[in-house]
Amino acid sequence: MITPDDLLPVGLEDALPDRARAITMAMRAVLDAMDGHGYDRVRPPLVEFERSLAGRMDGVATRRMVRFTDPDSLRTLALRSDMTVQVGRIAATGMASAPRPLRLCYAGDVAFLSADQLDPARQRLQMGAELIGADSVAAASEIVSVAIDALKAAGVANISVDFTLPDLVDTLANKAMPLGPAEREAVRRELDTKDAGGLREAGGGAYLPLLYATGDFDEAIDKLAAIDAGGALASRIEGLHAIAAAIGDGARVTLDPTERHGFEYQSWFGFTLYGEGARGALGRGGTYMIKGSDEAATGFSLYIDPLLDALGSTDDHEAQKLFLPPGHDRDAAARLRAIGWRTVAAIAESDDARALGCSHVLEGKEPRAL
Repeated sequence: MITPDDLLPVGLEDALPDRARAITMAMRAVLDAMDGHGYDRVRPPLVEFERSLAGRMDGVATRRMVRFTDPDSLRTLALRSDMTVQVGRIAATGMASAPRPLRLCYAGDVAFLSADQLDPARQRLQMGAELIGADSVAAASEIVSVAIDALKAAGVANISVDFTLPDLVDTLANKAMPLGPAEREAVRRELDTKDAGGLREAGGGAYLPLLYATGDFDEAIDKLAAIDAGGALASRIEGLHAIAAAIGDGARVTLDPTERHGFEYQSWFGFTLYGEGARGALGRGGTYMIKGSDEAATGFSLYIDPLLDALGSTDDHEAQKLFLPPGHDRDAAARLRAIGWRTVAAIAESDDARALGCSHVLEGKEPRAL
């Protein structure tokens, strides 16, 4: 019987066996792919001082963190809401003397005080990789390629990558299309909402062509290049071309140069990952600066819920569950486990193989289908 005390808070849920198995399999595949590219795994703590979590990256919202007072230090602690900032701290402290570029990867849960409108979950498994000490075109090309390989290793099909330029307005407003501080914020807001009329009213008429420099990469990048009066974006356009060339046929590439959602701390380059079957973005990444050490970095993060959407059902895993009757051959069972079988041993004569979800039973030394 379920009582009110058994209910979980809004935005939190248990992962029951099928889902937990799918999460574990996807996480292993992603981590193995990143390890294959030379990224070493780190495991930062779940809780840190709030100032440390908020002080390493621009755009980290402390109001979304679960915070409480440390009884030992009497300082404010917080549950991490983004592991990227922790990897930045590790690079700036414990691995400050390690050779650069430094390649690190991670996987772990993050938590939020409240849900947002786009995602009701308040706990997520975050996985990702960071290339620290470089934010060059070569670094961005590697990170995007690693992200695509990680998704493919997990089983995601028809991957697409959407490029953006998070500092686009600032870059243009400095000289090519001058704007004051207040106008810049207004123009960013109207570009976010894709509102042509509002953009004109905000004094951003010159920025209107940016609304149409979106879509398939080859067409959109040409439209963006046509806007580039004075060459303000020449190096960025050249960089986007190089990154797209590195991806090749590995994924579909699109461009939305004014997209800012999810790019709170990225600098000149950002990207969003999508895959067939996923309801939303599979992950995001880009270039950024680690505050405190002022070190450039490039990385990406993936989230498990949309990844599981893209992977679909894992029911086929049940097909290899083997029932071990009382008095079974233990050596035979060990051999079968070693080649991939899952075994369920009887602990009473009355145990029913089918009721326990088994598809086979061990007879002698070999499995027999039920």
